[in-house]
Amino acid sequence: MTQAPPPDVVHRHAAWVRLTHWLNAAAFLALAVSGVAILLALPRLFWGETGANGAPAAFELPMPVNLEQTGWGRNLHFLAAWVLVLNGALYLVAALVGGHLRRDLVPTSDQLAPGHLAREIADHARLRPARGREALRYNALQKLAYLAVLLLLFPLMVLTGLTMSPGVTAAYPELFSLFGGRQSARTLHFLAACLLVLFLVVHVAQVFVGGAGNLMRAMITGRFRVPPEISKETFAGAPDA
Repeated sequence: MTQAPPPDVVHRHAAWVRLTHWLNAAAFLALAVSGVAILLALPRLFWGETGANGAPAAFELPMPVNLEQTGWGRNLHFLAAWVLVLNGALYLVAALVGGHLRRDLVPTSDQLAPGHLAREIADHARLRPARGREALRYNALQKLAYLAVLLLLFPLMVLTGLTMSPGVTAAYPELFSLFGGRQSARTLHFLAACLLVLFLVVHVAQVFVGGAGNLMRAMITGRFRVPPEISKETFAGAPDA
């Protein structure tokens, strides 16, 4: 008996994934804007505990000094940071408890094979969207990037941000030892932010390569339209989050 073809539309992302995704996007945008406003007050980066406009800097950014933006920038940055921390913690707990982290974000053994990775890198360089079964799961480069953000960059941003707070370091002076001083933490915070912006740029670019309308709809409604070239054999195993 002939089996029925797979449905044209599948449920790709759970509601909690979509909600935390857009909250993170809004919080990150607010952090980026307010972070630039704060940086304008001292567009120089130092290593160690102290640093000022007249002192030698490890990095000097080509930005004008503007002290007028600092007040609202700090307030917005603090608010958006707490939104990001709480939302990120909720995502991580749900991903661990529900199996999303292990099931959908950890690369499988076939994805880590050298030949497979080489093909993925070549496809990304040529801006080729995923085809066949690969369109129904995150590719290895996506998974590695997501894990790096979730498990490395996100904790680094939080800890270096806390190290810049006198109230926090008064209670936990160990943070100074961990990062080598408040100004060192500020420099690492900036570098981690640059890596997150790079991740965001690549992420958005890949959305357009893979079909912006389909992927945006999946992240808003959860419904993902299966490309017509995917057969019923490749339909099984689509990520649900």
